[in-house]
Amino acid sequence: MSQNIKLRKGFDINLAGKAEKKIGELPPAETYAIKPTDFIGMDRPKLLVKEGDQVKAGTPIMIDKLVENVMYSSPVSGEIAEVVRGAKRKILEIRILADKEISFESFDKHDDVKGVSKAAALEQMTKGGVWPNIIQRPFGVVANPDDSPKNIFVSAFDTHPLAPDMNYILEGEKKYFEAGISILAKLTEGKVHVNVNAADSSDFFKGSEAQTNTFSGPHPAGNVGVQIHHLAPINKGEVSWTVHPYGVVQIGKLFLEGKYDASKVIALAGSEVHAPQYYKTYTGVAINKLIDGTIKDGHVRYISGNVLTGSQINSTGYLGFYHNQLSVIPEGDYYELFGWILPTTNRLSFHRAFGLLSFLGGKKKEFVLDTNNRGQHRAFVQTGAFEKVTPMDILPTHLLKAVLAEDFDDMEGLGIYEVIEEDLALCEFIDVSKNDVQAILREGLDLVKNS
Repeated sequence: MSQNIKLRKGFDINLAGKAEKKIGELPPAETYAIKPTDFIGMDRPKLLVKEGDQVKAGTPIMIDKLVENVMYSSPVSGEIAEVVRGAKRKILEIRILADKEISFESFDKHDDVKGVSKAAALEQMTKGGVWPNIIQRPFGVVANPDDSPKNIFVSAFDTHPLAPDMNYILEGEKKYFEAGISILAKLTEGKVHVNVNAADSSDFFKGSEAQTNTFSGPHPAGNVGVQIHHLAPINKGEVSWTVHPYGVVQIGKLFLEGKYDASKVIALAGSEVHAPQYYKTYTGVAINKLIDGTIKDGHVRYISGNVLTGSQINSTGYLGFYHNQLSVIPEGDYYELFGWILPTTNRLSFHRAFGLLSFLGGKKKEFVLDTNNRGQHRAFVQTGAFEKVTPMDILPTHLLKAVLAEDFDDMEGLGIYEVIEEDLALCEFIDVSKNDVQAILREGLDLVKNS
């Protein structure tokens, strides 16, 4: 039975520079990259190609030695141009010099996906490059095909700052989405949940084989972890899977079209973009063509993904595997004397004592925020603020302190199986102690996972 859930806790970060719903002209990128660091928990990647090899879109180029039947595939056709390595020869990037016309590896096509068996679905997904779209909860790692998930969850909306409109970036892909849901339904004895924004009047995500639930409320209402907590919480020993709507569409295309299609629509957004809008490209695109002539003068930061959980990249970097937006905001490398206490209407703050005047513009006011922390790391104090932005029945402050103390019993009892970094990213944003909350949480997740 569908559920309608209203969340009251949370905090919306309304930034200037939201992408306008139009597709901009973009010269074809010369190179694309797959980065093993995009896949949490991949400690032992193994290359299947070498520099100079020719590949097609869908050609396997890498595996994880711990789960060798899952292929990580090239998003485009072309030549393996460079394998970038770091300390101890760690693989950082596999760069592909793209062909002008993309050619594809061929996989089985199915006119009716309902006739596909579970075994056939698993084999085609693991070989066809789409399996890395499936993320396991707990821990937020690529799912193991040998596991049997309790349920599968798809969050059909994103409440992160400057997030792209899901209906817009997937426009015209409804038949692939429905086919993807049909395939996913074969992989679980439970339900496939598609969770939509209560304010969304579109029928794109409705009418499929999944159970459709509605959520309303401030960020992080769109986080799939928050949704799982309210629909079917994860207990110790249980596994659920999550898939981004784009990943569902990719799965559908693999079965209906017989190809690994890494084409996507991404948002270029942020206060430092002249005309924030959308662009058509492929997974792992080099951003140099994307930012050429589109960014305002000044010192800026490029973030692959959103400003809360994304990764900082340079002007010659590549968009991450799971990212559908490039955020551009001012760099905050300056010192402001007494900046935290000066009254202002232009600084967003959850704590009204520090930014009371910023609330005068109402909830729709847009802010230009930079990366300045306005303070240094200090003692981890308990303010009760974390609980106000976490719409889950957990105690984030106590959980994080349990991680720092490496207290496994407390970590499990305080809900570490239910959260990953994005679920507590708001805590990091509002933390007066300037703790790296997401890094602390990941440390705890790794401790529990490897124990």
